[in-house]
Amino acid sequence: MKKNIPFIAIEGRSSGYYSLLALLGAFILASLGAFYYMEHHGHYVTGMDNQIVWGMPHVFAVFLIVAASGALNVASISSAFNKKAYKPLARLSGLLALALLAGGLMILVLDLGRPERLVIAMTYYNLKSIFAWNMLLYNGFFAIVIVYIWTMMQRNLGQYTRAAGIAAFIWRLALTTGTGSIFGFLVARQGYDAAIMAPMFILMSFSFGLAVFLLVLMASYSWTERPIGDAIFNRLKNLLGIFVASVLFIVAIYHLTNLYEAQHQGFEAFILLNGGIYTQMFWIGQVMIGGIIPLIIFYTPSLAKSRGLVGLGALLVIIGGLAQVYGIIIGGQAYPMTLFPGKEVIETTFADGAIASYTPTLAETLLGLGGVAVALFLVAFCVKIMNFLPASLADKDVDPHYKAS
Repeated sequence: MKKNIPFIAIEGRSSGYYSLLALLGAFILASLGAFYYMEHHGHYVTGMDNQIVWGMPHVFAVFLIVAASGALNVASISSAFNKKAYKPLARLSGLLALALLAGGLMILVLDLGRPERLVIAMTYYNLKSIFAWNMLLYNGFFAIVIVYIWTMMQRNLGQYTRAAGIAAFIWRLALTTGTGSIFGFLVARQGYDAAIMAPMFILMSFSFGLAVFLLVLMASYSWTERPIGDAIFNRLKNLLGIFVASVLFIVAIYHLTNLYEAQHQGFEAFILLNGGIYTQMFWIGQVMIGGIIPLIIFYTPSLAKSRGLVGLGALLVIIGGLAQVYGIIIGGQAYPMTLFPGKEVIETTFADGAIASYTPTLAETLLGLGGVAVALFLVAFCVKIMNFLPASLADKDVDPHYKAS
């Protein structure tokens, strides 16, 4: 970075800005209505049952929590790895991370069925439970990132920014490891029960979070008519491509490992070949839409020159990410559990050995979309009241190798 760039809040007085807040507010109100509907009538009005106990709200919640960790990656690159070109983006990166985590946790709280019992989860910890570990990780993430942003926004605290950034980087890795370990520790489910879940979720966070960050950055600067130079834009685009390819690679390792283990081969046949919607989610949603097509866009020179296509690629990464999380959470539950491994079991008529069916309801989907709306509303509101956005990201301001022509 060639000079100190001023950070200026957006004016936020246009009809477009208020229309955006109104639209997001409508989704939030709809999600609260969906919560009331499910709370009043009970979860039997959802598509969930005693076999699929984590439904569409959990898909959105886990995606947002994982993306929150990844959204902080831009700030981590600037502080922990001392890459000065990313420094102007660090404040927005921290803000987006907090907003995404808040949106994801809102969904989890409202999907508990008894949200008032959250107080118990916050005050009594069973440290033998991975869920209790995650409560500590979520609260710690909020605290550390808030301190990190504070050091960036207060000139007299700038000397502590690097230390706070390193702490935030380590904590976000721990948070995503904890989220992935929720599934890795569930040995009863053939689709989970894998130590590779933790590093896979870390790479997923890099990909999902950066895709969300890139779209938010493009929208913010397009709507406020602030410049983004090719230098920083291409850095983010290329980095996103690396993360997308890394996710495809580790997913391939995960499935190859499962195929090698006899106890997981039934689940692999279900997901990869004959799982119906789950197989389609994997090959079409996760691999094609969320992986191959974005990589073609990012690394084909003629396509990568179009920022609109790059933005489309980032959106496809998000869609593919939702498909991946759906396949992990719902697909992992739909496949029947092996109750007594290695034993011959007399099956009953109570769906023993049967694939569980699940159809998301409108209420579940609205609750999930409400979490997304909360995250975006927080970002839109905060960039108006505080100085999170640099006045310019033009090459002459952020590119250390810029030469005037």
